[in-house]
Amino acid sequence: MRIAMIGTGYVGLVSGACFSEFGVHVTCVDKDAGKIERLKRGEIPIYEPGLDELVARNVAAGRLSFTLDLKEAMAGVDAVFIAVGTPTRRGDGHADLSYVYAAAEEVAANLDHYTVVVNKSTVPVGTGREVQAIIRRANPDADFDVASNPEFLREGSAIGDFMRPDRVVIGTSSERAAEVMRRLYRPLYLIETPIVLTSLETAELTKYAANTFLAAKITFINEIADLCEKVGANVHDVARGIGLDGRIGKKFLHPGPGYGGSCFPKDTLALVRTAQQVGSPLRIIETVVDINDKRKKQMAERIVAACGGSVAGKTIGVLGVTFKPNTDDMRDAPSLDIIPALQAAGATVRAFDPAGMHEAEKLLPGVVWTQDAYGALEGADCLTILTEWNEFRALDLKRIKTLLTQPVMVDLRNIYNPEDMAAAGFVYSSIGRPAMPSQNV
Repeated sequence: MRIAMIGTGYVGLVSGACFSEFGVHVTCVDKDAGKIERLKRGEIPIYEPGLDELVARNVAAGRLSFTLDLKEAMAGVDAVFIAVGTPTRRGDGHADLSYVYAAAEEVAANLDHYTVVVNKSTVPVGTGREVQAIIRRANPDADFDVASNPEFLREGSAIGDFMRPDRVVIGTSSERAAEVMRRLYRPLYLIETPIVLTSLETAELTKYAANTFLAAKITFINEIADLCEKVGANVHDVARGIGLDGRIGKKFLHPGPGYGGSCFPKDTLALVRTAQQVGSPLRIIETVVDINDKRKKQMAERIVAACGGSVAGKTIGVLGVTFKPNTDDMRDAPSLDIIPALQAAGATVRAFDPAGMHEAEKLLPGVVWTQDAYGALEGADCLTILTEWNEFRALDLKRIKTLLTQPVMVDLRNIYNPEDMAAAGFVYSSIGRPAMPSQNV
């Protein structure tokens, strides 16, 4: 089989590379000439574990290629995937579909045989029908069907998510299109992956419903964590106690500074706007969005409190700035709220992140970037952990105490044990767990 993938961002590049690993011939298309040239040289524009090897292997095998020419990419394909960005539209919170619709116009101009046009981008309900209408208006004689095939990839583990998914959702009213999609995903049938066939609208809504539910779950445990602090309970024990209930499940029950990234913030907001537009408001999700926005700002206040109520003239050492580990993605990362708030309060911020500093430099002016974790802590008055990278889980605590002006740690990801930190002589603050008095050592 042959497919074209429009867009070489996170979704397009990962999906294209993974399809090629299935044995499909994939041509990835992008308008960014620089990006295409870098990809041809084997340079991967995003940080995703294992993606560089996957791309190199399939390029060498002749199954994966990159081009600026959509007409060339669509020659003889069974399907063309639209995997372009749908960022939040400025001013109203709706998803910006201009890139999707522009891609549909270009696809229409190059349709010369039966082709399934697949929306891989995260799009609001009704987008598939509009893509269908755009193509039909532009090319009335085209032989095509439109399908929705939302992605459920987690940054940092996207390749595994694609190769061993919980399910594949395909939305289409055409059996002809459904058969093409079944053949594309045939390798997953062999491992008995559930294939959920639905209407276009159902598939589109399923993607948003999944992401907003997970965002709500994160927000729920964050609020429970705040309550735990007030009543002396331990949020991790609560999370385990409820997570072992099969109706609830243990995933996404880890407290922290709030969700971020490329999906949850924009998707929760887009679904809220869609629901309001059709007169069926989602009050729960509206509240989730509001709580999460406020929570990220409140995290800076926790750090200030741990520093005695003021950070004016102080230095804060920050470990991790990406929204989660194993990615260089800075989109809606809590650090984008926390660090500027600390700077506005008079603090100097020294920071280190294993993968995100190149991108973060553009977004966080005034930060002193260091070569490793210990460099960020040299002369700092407080250590703050914002992202739970594995290399931060076993820091040399004795060395840290010699670097800090005072042994204060604010762990917003709860990667250390309060008893161990107290025994090591740290004034340790975490999320949703009882404070332990420091033992001077």
